[in-house]
Amino acid sequence: MRAMVLHATAPAEEAPLRAEDVPTPEPAPGQIRIRIAACGVCHTDLHTVEGDLALPRLPLIVGHQIVGRVDAVGEGARRFAPGARVGVPWMHETCGHCSYCESERENLCGEARFTGLHADGGYAEFTVAPEGFAYPLPEGFPDLQAAPLLCAGIIGYRALRLCEIQPGGRLGLWGFGASAHVTIQVARHWGCEVFVVTRAEEHREHARALGAVWVGGPGERPPRSLDAAINFTPAGGTVPEGLHALRRGGTMALAGIHMSPLPAMDYALLYGERTLRSVANATKRDAEEFLALAAEIPVHTDIEVFALEEANTALLKMKRSEISGAAVLKLH
Repeated sequence: MRAMVLHATAPAEEAPLRAEDVPTPEPAPGQIRIRIAACGVCHTDLHTVEGDLALPRLPLIVGHQIVGRVDAVGEGARRFAPGARVGVPWMHETCGHCSYCESERENLCGEARFTGLHADGGYAEFTVAPEGFAYPLPEGFPDLQAAPLLCAGIIGYRALRLCEIQPGGRLGLWGFGASAHVTIQVARHWGCEVFVVTRAEEHREHARALGAVWVGGPGERPPRSLDAAINFTPAGGTVPEGLHALRRGGTMALAGIHMSPLPAMDYALLYGERTLRSVANATKRDAEEFLALAAEIPVHTDIEVFALEEANTALLKMKRSEISGAAVLKLH
């Protein structure tokens, strides 16, 4: 099968992924094999190829916003029949028996394995996944538009839950890429006022078009205090800006998997029972609830489509904030 393979981490400018023909994987017991139609390109992929994350193995096929159809099933796998359309997200599998797994907090499992990190992901024609960590996709979303729902959407939804925004509240978003452009649609569906701070003018225009009531650039503060905020940026220096904008009792959720060091902050930024918390992966509940909600709203994903062999270009454009919405690789 065709795949874009990472053999050594390097800056996106050096095109670290290599186009290769590799063996098509066979599904193990309890797994399904998926013929991939589309795979979203995520900032986590960028952090992976550039070496910001510790890699458990190389070579590696990255990508974890996978849409395709079941091509084969392993022994004992009965959840999906061949031909079923499924999505595969970041979470590949967990131990299933620790206290976190048993309390539906499997996103915190110490033995969790992730798609495109521990297991080969979606920058390829085929992949395999445990059937319990794949999801039927709602009708009405073509394959390319469905791909960003599998991480950008799910993580954005979990961040909304963890920042504790209430319907009709004032929400701040720092950064406005793939995840934020889905998250704002959910927040607006809940009747929230959304305030956006982001560095690229194209992204600011995108936020306005999706209903933000105020949009600013780096260092600007929303004109009203916020009930909650989500930081999608990898820049630790933006965290104090968000805390400054929070009302007493407000929460800021950090939605990225990697962030540069947080600067020293005056305790007064947290005083008043403000909360700063991270978003670590997502649960099955998050995926199921969000996919149902995305169909109900319905969410619209703005995408820029690339061929599989253009994966390096997609990563570089994302790094440079040159993509409005989400980048998606088209395979079949």
